[in-house]
Amino acid sequence: MSEVKISAATRTEFGKGAARRIRREDKVPGVLYGHGSDPLHLTLPGHDLLMALRTPNVLIALDIDGGKTNELAIPKSVQRDPLKGFLEHVDLQLVTRGEQVTVEVPVHTEGELAPGGFLLEHVLNALPVEAEATHIPESVTVSIEGLAAGDSVLAKDIKLPKGTTLTVEDDTVVLQVLSAQAEEAPEGEEAAEDEAAEA
Repeated sequence: MSEVKISAATRTEFGKGAARRIRREDKVPGVLYGHGSDPLHLTLPGHDLLMALRTPNVLIALDIDGGKTNELAIPKSVQRDPLKGFLEHVDLQLVTRGEQVTVEVPVHTEGELAPGGFLLEHVLNALPVEAEATHIPESVTVSIEGLAAGDSVLAKDIKLPKGTTLTVEDDTVVLQVLSAQAEEAPEGEEAAEDEAAEA
């Protein structure tokens, strides 16, 4: 799992106006919470944070106020501008080495479905799991090779890295294969429509 060091500063100004000023400086307002401590309001560098968040469940080593405080955190909620995509706000969860945390890990697929024009439905795009804070998997990969309509992949079918456990029921459906819907009407219906048009 990736660990990224980011410098941050505590902030004492709040509200929309303060948030806009922070963003104009290419920075992002954020909150660090967890372990029963009071939320710590932070200002984080926009570009560094954007690059870090490209890795799901990235472990962030926070250097706060020039090293006065050092904390480990994982992203829990990220708000982006719906049109431009830039970061508007981030919630970070405080973690410690050795601590078990619950996160959602992206599900990736490999292989090809059986011939026949079947459709693959992602019932879950991410799999809820529990893992040690410094060893959270970036993703899990599932083989769909040869699957056909009616086949499904359950949570228990997915191989997890050592030390990672499911936090959903074993029989939770993660992926399922559907029949492609016929776009053309059956021949009998087409003939009836033609007769009606001629009449």
